[in-house]
Amino acid sequence: MAGAIAADAAGARCPWAEGSDAYRAYHDDEWGVPVHDDRVLFEFLVLEGAQAGLAWSTILAKRDNYRRAFAGFDARRVARFIERDAARLLGDAGIVRNRAKIASAIGNARAFCAVQQAFGSFDAYVWRFVDGAPRQARRQSLRDVPDQTDDAKALSKDLVAHGFRFVGPTIVYAFMQATGLVNDHLVTCPRWRALGGGGA
Repeated sequence: MAGAIAADAAGARCPWAEGSDAYRAYHDDEWGVPVHDDRVLFEFLVLEGAQAGLAWSTILAKRDNYRRAFAGFDARRVARFIERDAARLLGDAGIVRNRAKIASAIGNARAFCAVQQAFGSFDAYVWRFVDGAPRQARRQSLRDVPDQTDDAKALSKDLVAHGFRFVGPTIVYAFMQATGLVNDHLVTCPRWRALGGGGA
């Protein structure tokens, strides 16, 4: 795994990542890596919305089920889901069976497609909110990591204006952290420097 942290690497992983093998793999290989693939961006929008009020470990454990249930996170296919599909998802024990979250994922797929049409891609749209490059934070400890920022508030407000739901500033900031719009690894974590922290 390209991002995996070697045993002798200087520094230690962000403390939140030490809870399980799944967390460690997610931290080392995905979290904070800049994403420019619309399918992956849509995946994280759905997953972060589903996570609201739950532990991220719950969503990681269900991730493969989400990929199956939501057509491989093909936004165009999900945008065509109808009431029958929503009922199927509500009965799917492999995902979070919350009616509002399921409805928002389908509605967000439609909004996502509209944004793609207006801006050429969701990637082109979303990266404008960080001026096209990851924000490089310098967090010393988990206490320094905010649950939202001005960038997240601006993106959240604009997403709502485009018809998205379950995109409050806290959810949007988690999305930004996950997809590398911000590098929120702690400065003591090897991934911080690997992802451009400190000007590397």
